[in-house]
Parts: sequence; structure tokens; C-alpha cells
Amino acid sequence: MLSDIILGFERAVSLDALLFCFIGVTIGTFVGVLPGVGALAAVSLCLPLTYYLDPTVALIMLAGIFYGAQYGSSTASILLNVPGTVTAAVTCLDGYPMTKQGRAGLALFVTTICSFVGGSIAIVLMMGFTPLIARAALSFSSAEYFMIMALGLVVASTISSGSQLKSLAMVGFGLALGLVGTDLNSGVSRFTFGQIELYDGISLVPIAMGLFGVAEILNSIQASGTRTLNATGISFRSMLPTRAEWKSIVGPTLRGTAIGAGIGALPGSGATVATFMAYAAEKRRSKTPERFGKGAIEGIAAPEAANNSAVQAAFVPTLSLGIPGDALMAFLLGAMLIHGIVPGPRFLTDQPEMFWGLVASFWIGNVLLLVLNIPLIGLWVRMLSIPYNILFPAMLFFICVGVYSIEYQVFDIGLVILFGLLGFLMNRLGYPPAPLLLGFILGPMMEEHFKRSLLMSRGSFSIFWERPISAVLLVVILLLLALSVRTILKDRRKPADDTA
Repeated sequence: MLSDIILGFERAVSLDALLFCFIGVTIGTFVGVLPGVGALAAVSLCLPLTYYLDPTVALIMLAGIFYGAQYGSSTASILLNVPGTVTAAVTCLDGYPMTKQGRAGLALFVTTICSFVGGSIAIVLMMGFTPLIARAALSFSSAEYFMIMALGLVVASTISSGSQLKSLAMVGFGLALGLVGTDLNSGVSRFTFGQIELYDGISLVPIAMGLFGVAEILNSIQASGTRTLNATGISFRSMLPTRAEWKSIVGPTLRGTAIGAGIGALPGSGATVATFMAYAAEKRRSKTPERFGKGAIEGIAAPEAANNSAVQAAFVPTLSLGIPGDALMAFLLGAMLIHGIVPGPRFLTDQPEMFWGLVASFWIGNVLLLVLNIPLIGLWVRMLSIPYNILFPAMLFFICVGVYSIEYQVFDIGLVILFGLLGFLMNRLGYPPAPLLLGFILGPMMEEHFKRSLLMSRGSFSIFWERPISAVLLVVILLLLALSVRTILKDRRKPADDTA
């Protein structure tokens, strides 16, 4: 492993890797600072720019945008009470009260330090556990892979916020979208409706840009307009914690990191669950829980460490098993496939330079983010004063240009607008878009492994419960579905009981 780590750092410190790592984390921080934009919109917007790069460098840049956005997302939460991402919503609870108390600089400094510590520890865990999981997964057959992917979809839909029935419906819709195109085995066109542009299937980029880029912009346009920011008064001296404050954030940071790493490494989970659990655990453990929600520094340290720890740990199932942990990891998985990279157990042994180069770039990227965020907090704060009537039209323009530059088809621009309107409508009706994207990414791979499994068993479905690992995963899936049905029925009975 030591020789592989040295090989990875040799690749990560090359000039092109350092340059695009810096570009990625800078773009990510900028996008994270702007409320309502989101890392997925930025990653999907920058994906066409990476087609002409070396695949390793392209992944380093896209991953930098991903975890860079987690650093920047807390800035708007603390200063404006507007979370840049869902995970930053927890930071609003104590970050904004600290701003009203005149401690905005301290809150911003603590988020940066705790994010760095959480991300760094998670990288160490990823270096140790990813090769072990990949080595164990080499014994998996198509039946186990199909069950793991099905488990990831079920878990993603059952632990997401909101209605579980709506989440399951979005998973099914995503699986249906993945069927569009030409069947690889029979060569038959499916659900193309005579459109030549759909023979190769629906492209990942229009769906992601529409559901998470255009839709988020439309939501932000609707919700924006009332908050103003005074960017003065945040000096470097005001950011530094006292000795007592340093002591009070050490424990929450380590506990938040442990929660984030444990949850983030699970397929189908994500940073959102980790941040809420870390905040709840810290509040329950505190001797003075009444301080939380009124400017408790522990209420920032724990969720921020958990957030960035979960983001780094989410790469473990993606790189070792090819199973994304959330919507953004699903998009990065799709980006790897576009570049001809197949993540999974063979990825670490067949392309060690790429894997360890990517891991080494995480270290470098976290150091760059530490350097960027603390001295440039004043700059990021002033970016929040960009007028929305300038920012949003420019973003829509670049989204359309990015989509068109992939296949040079006007049809794709129509698709991104269609999915943008669909995403906006879904948000208004409470349908989460993340399970849809997970279903779309995993659907074709699940279909392929399902067909291989039936070929291996000569058409018998018993292969899914005759193999021990596959049988255990099947039982877990059935239990989760049973719990989901119970929750759905309980939620439906509750309004009737309230009425009675």
C-alpha cells in the first residue's frame, strides 16, 4: 500500500493535476457559497470541459468541485440563514444566531477547521477500507452485484426526507428512463418514439443539469430577493477561537467525523443523514442542550465535520463496488463511465495509479481549501452580494452551452429545459429528484447483471436466494420494503386519526 500511495502522490503533484485540483476546489467553493446552486449543478456544468483532459485529471477536478462545495456551502448558511446545500441546513441552526451575536468570523473559521479535520480523517479511513472491500468483492457474481445495487436504491429511497412512497416512485421513474435506447443484447430500440437522438439512450448530463441545475435556479428565483448582507466587520482577529472554544470543539469534531465516516461509507446513504445525526447526537450528549439553536459552537463543529467526513467516505462504495452513495456520487460514477473508467473491485488492481492519484488529490485538495477559505473568507462573503438577475441568466446560458457541446444537438437543449421544468414541478410537489438520478444511473447496470445472473442459472430465479451473500441482501431489501410499507400506511392513518 505504501508504494501505491507514493505512486498516487507522484501523479497528484504533477503540474496538470495540481492545476485542475486548484480549479476544481475553487469552483466548488464559489458554487457552495452561492445559495441554491448546488455542487451537482456545477459538476454537471463542468463535465463537458473534462472530455479533453486525461481521465485522472478530469476526476480530480470533478471531485474537487464536489468536496469544495461542502466547504463553501456553510458561508451563506451562517451569514444569511440560507443553506447553499441540504447538508448546510443544520449549520443554520447555530451559525446564523452566532452571526446575530457578532461572532460570524468565529463561526466561519470553525466550519473551515472542522471540515478539514473531518475530511482528512475520512481520507485515511478510505485508504485503508477501500482496498479491503474491493478485495472481498472480487468473489462477487452478477447476482450479488444486482442485489447490492437494488439495496442501494431501496436504502436511498427509504432514508430520504419526505414521503417514502414518493421516493420509491422516483426510483421507478429513474429505472424506466434508463430503459430508453437500444438494447445491447437484442439490438431492439426501446421507448425511442422514432427519435434518432434517443437510440443511444438519454444522456446523463441533460437529466442532471435539468433536475439539479435548471430546477434549483428556478426555485432560487422564486425564493430570492429579500435578504441583504453586510460584508464588513469580519476580520482575521475576529475569527480566532479562544482557548476554551478550542477545547469545546475538539470532542464534537471527532465524534462528528466518526458518524460521518460510518454513514457516508454505506451505499445509498449520504452526508445529509450524517449531519443531522451528528447534530442530534451532540445535542443529546450536551449537559446544556438548551444552548443549541442559540449559537452553540458545538452545533457547528459536529455537523460540519460529519458533512465533510461523509463526503470523502462516500467514495468508498463508489470506487470499490461501483455503487454510488448519493445523487452526486451517482453522477461522478456516470462521469467515470463516460471517460471509459469502470469503477469496482478491478479498478484498484487494474488502474492503481488513477485510484491512488485520486486519493492523494483529496489530501492536496483539502489543504488547498484550508488555504483558500481562511484568508479569502472576505472575498467569498462579498460574492453573496452578486445580484440574482445577473447570476441566474448567466448560469442558464452556460448550462445550455455545456449541454450542446456534448453531442452538438439542439435536442439536448430541449431535454435539459424539459427536465428542468419537471424538476421544478417535482420540488413543488415534494418528489425528491435524487432517487430518480440514482435509478437512472444504476438501472442499465442492474439490467445487465440481472440478465447475466439468469444466463448463469439457465433462466432460474433461484440464483438470487441460493447464493449466501445474495440471499442475505435479498432479506435486507425485503425488510426495508416492509418497513417502508408500514411507514407509508402509518402516515396515511395519521391524518384520519387527527381528523377524528
